[in-house]
Amino acid sequence: MPHASPQLAAALDVLTTLRAAGHEAYLAGGCVRDLLLGRDPTDYDVATSATPDIVLQMFPRTFAVGAHFGVVLVADQPENPSEESAPPQVATEVATFRSDGVYSDGRHPDQVRYTLSPSEDVQRRDFTINGLLLDPLRIAPELSSQDLRPAVLDHIGGLADLDAGLIRAIGDPVRRFEEDQLRLLRAVRFAARFSFEIEPVTFAAVRQLAPRIRSVSHERVRDELTKMLTEGRARRAFELLHSTGLLAEVLPEVARMPGVAQPPQFHPEGDVWIHTLLLLDQLQPGCSPTLAWGALLHDVGKPPTFRAAPDRIRFDGHVEVGVALAADICRRFRFSNDDTRQVLVLVEHHMRFADTPRMRASTLKRFFRLEKFDEHLALHKMDCLAAHGNLDCWNFVRQRLAELPAEAVRPRPLLTGRELIAAGYPPGPAFKDMLQAAEDAQLEGTVATETEALALIRARFGPAHVEA
Repeated sequence: MPHASPQLAAALDVLTTLRAAGHEAYLAGGCVRDLLLGRDPTDYDVATSATPDIVLQMFPRTFAVGAHFGVVLVADQPENPSEESAPPQVATEVATFRSDGVYSDGRHPDQVRYTLSPSEDVQRRDFTINGLLLDPLRIAPELSSQDLRPAVLDHIGGLADLDAGLIRAIGDPVRRFEEDQLRLLRAVRFAARFSFEIEPVTFAAVRQLAPRIRSVSHERVRDELTKMLTEGRARRAFELLHSTGLLAEVLPEVARMPGVAQPPQFHPEGDVWIHTLLLLDQLQPGCSPTLAWGALLHDVGKPPTFRAAPDRIRFDGHVEVGVALAADICRRFRFSNDDTRQVLVLVEHHMRFADTPRMRASTLKRFFRLEKFDEHLALHKMDCLAAHGNLDCWNFVRQRLAELPAEAVRPRPLLTGRELIAAGYPPGPAFKDMLQAAEDAQLEGTVATETEALALIRARFGPAHVEA
């Protein structure tokens, strides 16, 4: 087992307390899978024969977040009693063994029936590798992941599928996916994350039921796609989304990329889809979600703007069209305003790096002022490496950034509206142009003082007309 984390320690305390009171209790689900794969789980869940009312009574600080479905959060005790209402630092999800009834809403069972049988409980779970139970009290905490197997309860063949690298639905895959259609995306995500294959019958069910994903809330789909993009196997995930038919259902704009040719002199790698996959292949685990979505959508405007001109293939206006399509996607998936803004700016500016060696100093410095400019740099590098491989502009920008002190990129303005008014200019729309001209000259290094900036304004816009 991995080193004892606060989450693991809390789960073991909960489990030990339940066992001491005569109830069955095991670690369950994804944490068992991750432990067997030698990964550090992010959280630990407990499955028990104790009913929710018993769990609520046994522990001093609990939250009945899903008691109707047999789920209770057992929270840590705050050191200061006055902080009893504060959010828990560590909380363990405790679920009662149960079997589920019909899922008429495609997400939650209409009713549940508690059971004393762990083997019956695991039948309701999604995939065999997530249906394993672990009795940690039978093993020493310093044992390795291979030594955990004697303490695993496997009622559904999960260990064999874990060894074979298979994502297999428990029982009838059609029924499992009809219970919660988000499982269609989860099958893809787990296969990508662990470099597993989707078992053929399960894969066929995903293809058959792919249109059902439309009934899942946009927020849940967004979160699942974001995980695919940021867990380090984004290319594999999107290849599977395409081959299962799910991509056309959740991101039809991206599903139009395969087969859209590009000019080979700039894109020897192939079509827009191959190019995009090569970008996704470079995304690192834990990368910024906005960078990941920017990489996915940076060329989303190419399919609708494709034109085979006499000289070469063209995508006239693909950036502007791409920004509009990306805005529609962000709106559809209910991205936050901040994330939407960053994704759109990444799409909008991804072609500007080619112009940087010829930019005026003022234009270049304003380019550097873009929020989270490191993401623009990262996207441009991935874009180049997924195409011609020429990093000259990327290296040029990095060198100029290193040479320029922060105060040169964002200097204190030499002029504001206050100075223009004091110089006798009446407030009005012209102020914007005047201040822009003064800032341009400051960034270019042609003026360095307020006096010089005012002289430039008088020369370019005429002297102030002060009323007598």
